[in-house]
Amino acid sequence: MKTAFKLSLLLASTLLAAPAQAQSTPEEVAEAALKAAPVWDGHNDVPWQLRGRRANVLDGFDFHDTHAEPAGDEGETSAMHTDLPRLRTGMVGAQFWSVYVPASMPEPEAVQATMEQIDVTERLIAQYPDDLALALTADDVAAAMDEGKIASLMGMEGGHSIGSSLAVLRQMYAMGARYMTLTHSATLSWADSATDTPEHDGLTDFGMDVVREMNRIGMLVDLSHVSEATMMDALDVAKAPVMFSHSGARAVNGHARNVPDSVLARLPENGGIVMIVGLPGYLSEAMRQRSAARAAEEAKLKSLYSGQPDRVDALLAAWDLEFPPVEATVSDMADHVDHVREVAGVDYIGIGGDYDGMPSGPVGMEDVAGYPALFVELARRGYTQDELEKIASGNMMRVMRGAEAYAASVADQPPIESPVG
Repeated sequence: MKTAFKLSLLLASTLLAAPAQAQSTPEEVAEAALKAAPVWDGHNDVPWQLRGRRANVLDGFDFHDTHAEPAGDEGETSAMHTDLPRLRTGMVGAQFWSVYVPASMPEPEAVQATMEQIDVTERLIAQYPDDLALALTADDVAAAMDEGKIASLMGMEGGHSIGSSLAVLRQMYAMGARYMTLTHSATLSWADSATDTPEHDGLTDFGMDVVREMNRIGMLVDLSHVSEATMMDALDVAKAPVMFSHSGARAVNGHARNVPDSVLARLPENGGIVMIVGLPGYLSEAMRQRSAARAAEEAKLKSLYSGQPDRVDALLAAWDLEFPPVEATVSDMADHVDHVREVAGVDYIGIGGDYDGMPSGPVGMEDVAGYPALFVELARRGYTQDELEKIASGNMMRVMRGAEAYAASVADQPPIESPVG
């Protein structure tokens, strides 16, 4: 009896001495973290969906339920990834809405289209004042979160949106854009893209001035989509924290859109952030390899059986049966978080889903309602509540405040001038 009594006392004292979190389940740790620090997501393409599906006409659009939105010009229905109830379920407290337009547009057209995307985003925010609040500063984000609203910021996706003009860059900031991805899928006259033929070995002199001017006015420099050389040049020039609005770790998945370790290692010095993307092809290396193998098989079959599309289709279908599709999961996304923590540290991680800019998120996170599943998985891997709060929104808040602080420190500096024409 004495031995049993001593064991009971030992167990009780151990439980009392253990931190409260150690007695919590991963679900409880994740829930507590997201209640304290809701997700600040780096990239969502709802504005582009509004352009493609509705030509930016909001009449008849119901952001309370987007499951049955018409999909483009074909008239069929295809659920969007985002609406207000699912944002609430996903514990999203702040959102960078992407005012993306295609890099294939001639630059003057891209400038106009970007302004139209800013306009439709602002009109959408204004239409739902009980749920959304336009945010232009970190203080605006904090205030919206305190009020239980989703802070709504805007980011440009690609330098084609400024038409190679620092004047247009400044005017886009004045209209509310708070980050710009230096390139999208195409190399520009002043910056190399990750997924196009490089022309400059990074940034040109004008490209470096773009980074300097963005720092001066307080616009965040987004390095998703750019080449490794462009990343390095931007980090050489930047005086404020940079961001990767929706990227993964290249050591986990070798896609050029992901961030190499050479760049991750420089993040602590700069103070920037990698907001982990949810696009399956950037998460699962097995999926990426299978996709490349299928593309190679299809090209081979088309070459072998030219003019015989039925035979090509039949043989490709047989290949698909032999090598079935690979799915990305929440665990794959967590692997990217783990790697960035290992190389850069937990203070340099955020979340940038890319919802409504891809066919689907990973299994278990198919739409914006799925963010808690990622945080449960991270808690299961041993992340503390404090670390989860940093990943959810604390790190992005620090980055934005850092950019604002630098801009305030150089407020007496004149704009960088560049000749037009």
